[in-house]
Amino acid sequence: MPIQAVVFDIGNVLIDWQPERHYDAVFGKARREALFRTVDLHNMNNDIDLGADLEARVREEAAKWPDWHAEIMVWHDAWLELAGPPKEHSVRLLRALRAKGAPVYALSNFGVGTFALAEEKWPFLTEFDIRFISGHMQLVKPDPAIYAALEEAVPEAPETLLFADDLPANIAAAEARGWQTHQFTAPQGFADRLVAEGLLTAEEAR
Repeated sequence: MPIQAVVFDIGNVLIDWQPERHYDAVFGKARREALFRTVDLHNMNNDIDLGADLEARVREEAAKWPDWHAEIMVWHDAWLELAGPPKEHSVRLLRALRAKGAPVYALSNFGVGTFALAEEKWPFLTEFDIRFISGHMQLVKPDPAIYAALEEAVPEAPETLLFADDLPANIAAAEARGWQTHQFTAPQGFADRLVAEGLLTAEEAR
């Protein structure tokens, strides 16, 4: 069925999300590996994505691990250094789709506070027709409920949506609901898919 709207994940699709890279730069790889083995920072971040307050949740975790207090607080104090830079080709694809009149939606696991920081630094995150941000919804991918919430809010049928996400579990959850999907690995592959679907020309997808 022809695609009528494109749904973008944000982390690792429109902006990098590799917090380990910043920790390596600041503390060194060995210290970072020891930290991440000891403290489940990604689980902490999942709570933030579900709507927990960024500073309060990071301080709570830091208080549990006094030997790692400074490192854990980086998740709050330098969050904008953990994320980014933008994937400029992906941003061009977003804007090219908008220029063609294709509806574009965001469906992203993102905290309330972290998303406020991100959209201020990267204004292209305000350019979607509708944004479905997990922290505001208190639902995270791949919970089927977050996909259902998007389906209820947009006019397009599920089978006419093209969803780009980097994580296989999130892709599988969308496919289970009949969405068309693209597992994102690099902007060029997504550009090629948009051209193949007739949403953009090769020139527009550059």
